[in-house]
Amino acid sequence: MLNQVVQILLPVFLVVGIGFVVGKTLKTNFSPINRLNMDIFVPALIFTSLLSMKPSFSQLPLMTAALIGILLPGILLFLVGIKGKQLKAWAPPQMFRNSGNLAIPLFGYAFGQSASESAVLLFVVSTVVHIVFVSLFLSNTPGVKIWRSFCTPIFLSAMLAVALGLFNIELYQPLFNGLSLMGQAAIPVMLISLGSQMCGIKKSGLKIGIICSLLSVATGAVAFTVIYWLIPLELQEMQMMVLFTMLPPAVMNYLFAERYQISPNKVASMVLFGNLSS
Repeated sequence: MLNQVVQILLPVFLVVGIGFVVGKTLKTNFSPINRLNMDIFVPALIFTSLLSMKPSFSQLPLMTAALIGILLPGILLFLVGIKGKQLKAWAPPQMFRNSGNLAIPLFGYAFGQSASESAVLLFVVSTVVHIVFVSLFLSNTPGVKIWRSFCTPIFLSAMLAVALGLFNIELYQPLFNGLSLMGQAAIPVMLISLGSQMCGIKKSGLKIGIICSLLSVATGAVAFTVIYWLIPLELQEMQMMVLFTMLPPAVMNYLFAERYQISPNKVASMVLFGNLSS
């Protein structure tokens, strides 16, 4: 099992390392690259992931469990008195975990092919809730109506995919393949950007990363306990939720923090050291 986890995480940190070298040597400004990723590649990834799913009412318990696992850690931070910009920086890494490039292959190794659809469902639920959360709570632009926040490429791509799925509309296969190809670029670009951001992190970032990791375990344990007692899941789904609630922060947390200028260096430390300590 340890060897399998290393096989998953080693490529991730290799790409992050390349991003660090790029940031140190080329001094590249990743802001326009991150904007391109959030407006083109990530929407393509969400769109194709949603289209690949076959939604059914039997998935409602797992979706409910996922929502508890996502929302409860943020609620706990608020209840203990973390508010304002500190809450905006600390809550998302606790709520939105690495359910994509880490969890999907990890679930595959642990549970086999039978877990693939549930793994994608958890990733999609987490991503859609992440978009809504960011639109409502992270935007610092005063006077902007909420409906305009939902007119983002990520949210629109998710809604379009859901609509096509509900009406059983098949997308032209070459078009789907092209969008899928674009979506495959999203995670590598995220990781390279994260690596470049590490150039600006000080030694205090290690302390922040360790605190975030310990906090993730604590909030995840509380969330899983609530899920265990309240949600009737099958054995395999319950086992998947153990991993889901203990995952490290998603890389997308850094991209949103950088876009909305919510302590991007601090969030980068949480993401990188959180995934390293996992």
